Amino acid sequence: MNLHVLSRFTAVVLLLVCGSSHAAAPNNGSGSVQYAFTPGGRADAMIIAAIAAARQQVLVQAYSFTHRRIADALVSARNRGVDVAVIADHDQTRSNASTVIRDITRAGVPVLLDSQHAAAHNKVIVIDGGDADCAVVTGSFNFTYNAQHRNAENAVILRGNPPLCAAFRDNWLRHKSHSMPHHR
Repeated sequence: MNLHVLSRFTAVVLLLVCGSSHAAAPNNGSGSVQYAFTPGGRADAMIIAAIAAARQQVLVQAYSFTHRRIADALVSARNRGVDVAVIADHDQTRSNASTVIRDITRAGVPVLLDSQHAAAHNKVIVIDGGDADCAVVTGSFNFTYNAQHRNAENAVILRGNPPLCAAFRDNWLRHKSHSMPHHR
C-alpha cells in the first residue's frame, strides 16, 4: 500500500473511530499495514502475535469478548510485565454468559466497563502506543470465536505510525475517564 493510500486510510479510520469532534487532519502516513478477513483468514492468530510482541503496554477496547486465545495472550502479556488494561461494553459483559472478561479480571488484568454509550462498540487494541514501532489493531472483528469462525469480518493492524497510535491511545483514555472498574 503506498503512503498516499495509507494516509487517506489513516484519516478515514480516525474520522470513523474518533468522530468528527475528535478527527485529526491527515498525517503523512508512515508504517505498515497487515490485514485478515474471516472466515478463513487467521485474524485471531495475527492479533495474538501482535499482543505477544508487545513490550510495554496493551490497551484494549472490546464490545464482545469471548475468544479464549486472545484473552490468554493478554494475560500472558501481563504476566511478562506488560501493562495491560481492557475497556469493555457494560451490557455485553453483563449479559453474555460466555464472555472471558471475568477470567481476564480474575487473572489480574484491570478491566473497566463503559456504560456511557448505547454501545461501547470499539474493537481496538493499542500496542506500545508511545513508541515509534507502535501498533493499532482495529476493524469489524469482535474478539470472539464467532468473529473468527462464523462471521464475515476484517481486522487491520497499522504499525509504526505514532500520530495514529497516539490518537487511538487518547481515545482509549477518554473512555477510561468515564468507565467503571469491573470487579472479580
